[in-house]
Amino acid sequence: MPPSDPRLDPGFDPPSPEAAPPPPPPARRAKPEKPRRRRPSLFGGVFRLLFTLAAVGIIGGAVAAFGFYRHIAADLPDYRWLADYQPSQMSRIYAADSRLLAELAAERRVFMPIEAIPKRVQAAFVSAEDQRFWEHHGVDPLGILRAVVTNIEQYGSGRRMGGASTITQQVAKNMLVGADRTMMRKVREAILAIRIEEALPKERILELYLNEIFLGYQAYGVAAAAQAYFNKGLDELTVAEIGFLGALPKAPNNYNPLRYPEAARARRDWVLDRMAEDGAITAQEAATAKREPIVPRLLRRPEVVQVGQHFTEEVRRELINRFGAEQTTAGGLVVRTSIEPPLQAATEQALRAGLMSYDRRRGGWRGPVARVSTGAADWMPQLEAVQRPGGTLPEWRLAVALEVRDREAKLGWVERTDARAPSQPRTASLGMDGVAWSRKTLPENRFAPMRRMQDVLAVGDVVTVEVLPGAAGRPDRLALRQIPQIEGAIVALDPSNGRVLAMAGGWSFDKSQFNRATQAQRQPGSSFKPFVYLPALEAGVPPNQRFLDGPIEVMTPQGPWRPSNYNEGSFNGYVSIRTALQKSLNLVTIRVAQEVGMAKVSETAARFGVIDNMPRYLAMALGSGETTVLRMAAGYAGFASGGRRVTPSFIDSVQDRRGKVIWRSDPRACQGCDAASPGEEPPELADARPQIADPIAAYQMTNILTGVVQRGTGTAAGKGLNRPIAGKTGTTNDYFDNWFVGFTPDIVIAVWLGFDEPRTLGKDETGGQNAAPIFREVLQAALRDSPPVPFRAPPGVALVRMQDGGATILEAFKPGTENSARPVGGESAAGATAAGAEQSLGGLY
Repeated sequence: MPPSDPRLDPGFDPPSPEAAPPPPPPARRAKPEKPRRRRPSLFGGVFRLLFTLAAVGIIGGAVAAFGFYRHIAADLPDYRWLADYQPSQMSRIYAADSRLLAELAAERRVFMPIEAIPKRVQAAFVSAEDQRFWEHHGVDPLGILRAVVTNIEQYGSGRRMGGASTITQQVAKNMLVGADRTMMRKVREAILAIRIEEALPKERILELYLNEIFLGYQAYGVAAAAQAYFNKGLDELTVAEIGFLGALPKAPNNYNPLRYPEAARARRDWVLDRMAEDGAITAQEAATAKREPIVPRLLRRPEVVQVGQHFTEEVRRELINRFGAEQTTAGGLVVRTSIEPPLQAATEQALRAGLMSYDRRRGGWRGPVARVSTGAADWMPQLEAVQRPGGTLPEWRLAVALEVRDREAKLGWVERTDARAPSQPRTASLGMDGVAWSRKTLPENRFAPMRRMQDVLAVGDVVTVEVLPGAAGRPDRLALRQIPQIEGAIVALDPSNGRVLAMAGGWSFDKSQFNRATQAQRQPGSSFKPFVYLPALEAGVPPNQRFLDGPIEVMTPQGPWRPSNYNEGSFNGYVSIRTALQKSLNLVTIRVAQEVGMAKVSETAARFGVIDNMPRYLAMALGSGETTVLRMAAGYAGFASGGRRVTPSFIDSVQDRRGKVIWRSDPRACQGCDAASPGEEPPELADARPQIADPIAAYQMTNILTGVVQRGTGTAAGKGLNRPIAGKTGTTNDYFDNWFVGFTPDIVIAVWLGFDEPRTLGKDETGGQNAAPIFREVLQAALRDSPPVPFRAPPGVALVRMQDGGATILEAFKPGTENSARPVGGESAAGATAAGAEQSLGGLY
C-alpha cells in the first residue's frame, strides 16, 4: 500500500524554496465603525444625583441614628433591678386583739403578687391600656399608627393628644424615666421598654404595673384602690367594679365617681366593651355590668383604735431602730403588738381622772382660754376661730359665756355632726355645781373659794366645758373643765413574759408626744427600797430581823448627813424588815444598806434593770437615783416572776409583706407545739430567762410587799379588791415625785405623777395618796371578772404563822432562819460613817 505521505518515501526530494510560488497577500482588515455618541439626558442625571444623595442620606441618617441611640442608651438608668423590685407598701400595726392601731406609709399601697390578682382584674387593665400587651415586645407599632391616625382626626378639637404607650412603657415611665412630656423622654421610654421585655417575663411586668399605678384617693395599686373605692378585696369585686378600676389609669381625678359620675360611667362602659371584645367577659356579662350603677364606699378606711398613741409611737421608734425608716414605712410590715385596747382605754381614763383630781385640789382655776366679743349675731364665727388648746379631750367643748349671773351662766358652743353640714349653735346653763372645784389662786400657793359665778367667768370668756346629759326630761348640764398642768405615766405589763399590756405616757398625745413612761428620768423615792432589802434577804436575813429605827449621822465630803423618816422626829425603836417596808422607814433602810453594802445594792439595781451603774452613795438607797416608769415596772416584775429577769416588749411579732415572720419577741422554746397531732401531755414552754435573784428571797419580798398594801402606806391600792396585791409607795424629797408600783401574779403596774419641770406637788402629797388610787383603778380594769390568784411559793420556802401587829400572817423564811433574828443597829445609831456603810452581812451572824 503506497504511503499516504510522499515525504515518507525514501526517494522523495523536496522542492527548493526558490521554486515555490509566493503566498497570496493577506486580506485587508476592515476598519471598525465608530459608534455614534448620544446626547446626555437631563432627567437621567438628576435621577442619579438624587439616588446618590438618598443613599448618602440614608447611610448618614443611619450613622446619626445609631450615634443618637448610643448616646441615649449610654445614659439610660439600670433596669435590671426591676426583677427584684418590691413596690413601696404601707406597714400596719395591730393590737393584741387584731384591731388596727396605725398605718405607717408614704403611699397607701397594698402589694399583691400577680398570682393573687384575679384574671379578670388583669384583663380589665390590659384591655383598657394595652390590648396587644401579650403579643408585642415592649413597643406596639400598630398602637402607634392608630394613635397617630386618631390624633390627626382630632386635630383642632381641643382634646389632649392621645399617646400609644404600652403597659411596659408605662412601667418604664413610672419607675425609671419620669413623666416629662418631651420627645426625648418618649425615646428613652421606648428603648427601656424593649430592654425590660427582654429581661422580665410578661407576668412580672404586669405585676409591677398593677401594684405601682396611681388610681386616685391616695391609692397606689389595684388592691389599695379596691379598698379605697369599694371597701373590698380584689376577689370580691363585681364585673362592673372591675371595669371601673380599669377606667381609672387614664385620669383618676377626671373619673371620680362622686364628682363626675357620668364620665366615670362612660369610661367604665368603654372598658367593659373592650373586655368583651378581647374575650375576657361575655357580651351578656358586659351588658349586665353596664346596667349597674357605680356605688363607691369611699372613706371606709379600716377603723383605727383611738387610744394608745404613746404606745404606738414607741412601737414606731422600735421598728425604725430595728429595721430602718424605709423598711418601716414602705416595707409592708405586719406588726402585732401586746397592747390590749380595753385595758389601755381604762389606763388612760384612770390617769386623767387622777391628774384632774390633783389639779382640782391643788391647781386652782387658771382662767379662760381666750376672750371674744358677744354680739348676738357674731359670737359663732369668733368662737370657731379660737384654736382648741392641745390636750383638750374629744368630749370637751369650747364655749363662750353669753350671760353671767350670781349663781349660773349661759354658755354657747358650736356643734357640727357632719363635716359637710353647717355648724349649729347650742346653749346651756352652767351652775355653781359645775364650778364647785374651782378656786382662785392667791400668792404663796394659797387659794380662795369661788362664792359667785362672777368670780369664775365674765361675759365673753371662752372656756372648756363638758356637756353632761340631764336627768329624764331635764336639759343638759355643763361642767367646767381645765387641762391639768401636772403630768403622769403608767405602764402595765405581764410578768410572765414582759409584754406591755397598756402604757400611758402623759395626759394626752395631742398635748405632748413626749413619753414620760419611757423617756422621763425621775427619782423613784421609796419605791426603790425593795431593791435595798432584797440582797439582805438573799444573804439569809429573815424578814423578822429587827433593825433600829433611830437617828443616824453619816459623814460625807459635803459634811454630816442626817437623814430622817417621812414624819421627822418620829422613831419606832427596833422594827422588823417587814414593818420597815410597810411604814417606809428611811432610817432602817439606811442601816440595811450599810449592812449589805452599797456595792451590793447597786449590783441588785442593775440585775433587775432599774438603774445601770448606780453610784454607791447611801442616799441612793432612798431612791435618789433616776430611772423610768417602764424600768420600775420591769424591776418589780422580777419579784412577781420568781426572781427571773423580765425584759419589757411592745412587739410580739413582725411579718414581711409576704407573711414570713422576720422577728419575734418571745424567745421561749415550745416543746411539742409543732407536733402533727396533740399528744397526751400538753406542750411545754421552756422559760429561758436568766435567774437574777434567789427564788425564795424574791418570794419573801413579794410576801412583805403584800403587807404594804394590806396594812402599810399603800392601802389605797387594794381597797375593795379582795385579792393578793403586792406593792410599794414612793415619794421623793419635797414631794417632787409620787409613785406606786405594785403587782399580782398576773400583772405589774407602775404609776408616776409629777411636773415635767420638777417642782413640789405640795406638802403631804404622797404616792399613797395620789398614785395608789390610780393603780387600783387600772388593776380593777385589768382583773375584772377574774378570780383572786395567790402568789406561788417556790420549793423549799418555810411558811410560819406569825403575828404582825393585830393581824395573823404567814411569814416566809429560808429553811433554818426562822429563829435567827436579833436586834441590829443600836451600836451604830449615831456617828455612822461613810466607811461603815460598806460593812458586810457577815457581821450579823
